[in-house]
Amino acid sequence: MTVHVPVRPATTEPVRPAITEPHERSAGNHRPGPRRPRPERGSSPRAGERLRPLTRRQIEDRFAELGDLYAQTSGGGPRAWNAARGSFLRHLGADVRRPGFCLLIAETTVLTGCAYGYPVPGGDPRGVRGLEPYLPRSVLPVAAAGGLFLVSGIVVPARVRRQHLDRAWNLARRLQNRLLAEHDAALGITLVDRADGATVQALRSWGWRYAEGDTLQSSVLGRYGVLVLGR
Repeated sequence: MTVHVPVRPATTEPVRPAITEPHERSAGNHRPGPRRPRPERGSSPRAGERLRPLTRRQIEDRFAELGDLYAQTSGGGPRAWNAARGSFLRHLGADVRRPGFCLLIAETTVLTGCAYGYPVPGGDPRGVRGLEPYLPRSVLPVAAAGGLFLVSGIVVPARVRRQHLDRAWNLARRLQNRLLAEHDAALGITLVDRADGATVQALRSWGWRYAEGDTLQSSVLGRYGVLVLGR
């Protein structure tokens, strides 16, 4: 699954999950009827995926590889991959220049996922252009204290959305929690399109909650709503 969270709502595509990994739909592996996975005990072998932050220079060096990861997890055919890859790299190229930007990768022998974002400037959330109309009052004190971190994107395989969602070793959970810990953030925040139910469901399954009440409300200025994540 890929989650790409925009912070420029007027010009950017909404959060969007990729539904499949290309190799997961091999016709030769088809079996009639769904099979319920057996519960795993103890630590998952996927917890062995190493997480580490990249410097800006390392991000530049691995720019093409990060774009390939996004395309491969975004679903669709080659044309859709190219469009998704180009859009992702444009947004990433803009975000990486923001103060405090952090990008974590997950890898084994290959790149398996990433998550990235940047802190909201303390005392002045208007410093993140396009975000201020969507910030609910409940998070303003955290923003004023410099404890608010905007999660711009989470890029993980489709299996991470389907399996072991509540386990601490779920890759998306590990990435997002480490991202907040890297900046000692009190609260993570992200914007989602209210109509994008698949993304909202995925984020909720990883521990995100609605910022206001028990529903995802939209700003009077647009269709986006806010989800938050505590440490």
